[in-house]
Amino acid sequence: MVNFISSKNELKKGLYLVPTPIGNLGDITLRSLEVLKNSDCILCEDTRVSKNLLDKFEIKIKIISNHKFNETQNLSKIINLLKEGQIISLVSDAGTPTISDPGAILVNECIKNNIDVIPLPGASAVTTAISASGFSDKYFFYGFFPEKEKNLKENLNFLSELNACIVFFISPRKINKIIPHIKKYFAGRKILICREISKYYEEYIRCLVNDLNIFDKEPKGELTIVISDKKMIKKTSQILSESDKNIIKKMTNKLSTKEIAGLISEISKASKKEIYNYCLKLKNEK
Repeated sequence: MVNFISSKNELKKGLYLVPTPIGNLGDITLRSLEVLKNSDCILCEDTRVSKNLLDKFEIKIKIISNHKFNETQNLSKIINLLKEGQIISLVSDAGTPTISDPGAILVNECIKNNIDVIPLPGASAVTTAISASGFSDKYFFYGFFPEKEKNLKENLNFLSELNACIVFFISPRKINKIIPHIKKYFAGRKILICREISKYYEEYIRCLVNDLNIFDKEPKGELTIVISDKKMIKKTSQILSESDKNIIKKMTNKLSTKEIAGLISEISKASKKEIYNYCLKLKNEK
């Protein structure tokens, strides 16, 4: 049985984390609308963006600007309102609040003050992109990359070592700068680039990372990128290079066949099976 909220009295007092559509306004849930309609006020990342949504559904509730530049100074005021028993909703421009958006500071302060935090399920670019990828359902969500080149490389190196799908956001003006880095750190993997998810011009670009090209012109709309996990990397070469063979020969007296296969497969184009068989061949020749 579906229970719809008919009045403010049916809502628990506290802070509501209300997801908003990531593109198509029709993706908002009935529960999200009911909570917004029965809130005492709505905290918005950008009041101009949120007003479009609220006007669409004829929601006439007081809105308060709450973004990364003022959320700290707003904190005590909002906590006091919640302590008074007000029902406050937090929304971001698109998607689920606090996920690569403001709100975590407020949530933590509510927890410290024993104020209920009620998250609502709903729109998320992360899960939408993962579901469309066809990759493993084990994933690591990163968010936005840092601006500094050094930090960027350190983070990409860390992510490349994880045996999971990697999901991150990137603005269209930065995509061409980061593509060379993606090709360097994730060579051999599959990639899905999601653009304008759920909007009229939504687009899904699928290819191998090695085949990824620079965009001829800056794409429109924020991008959600999914890179497959390590298990989806397939070794295409079945031939060990002479360099690989020489390294293996030096290791045979020091490491087990299994250990050698594991180490060499990380740097070689050959498969673990091919490396393993070569190690056995060397041992049989002795």
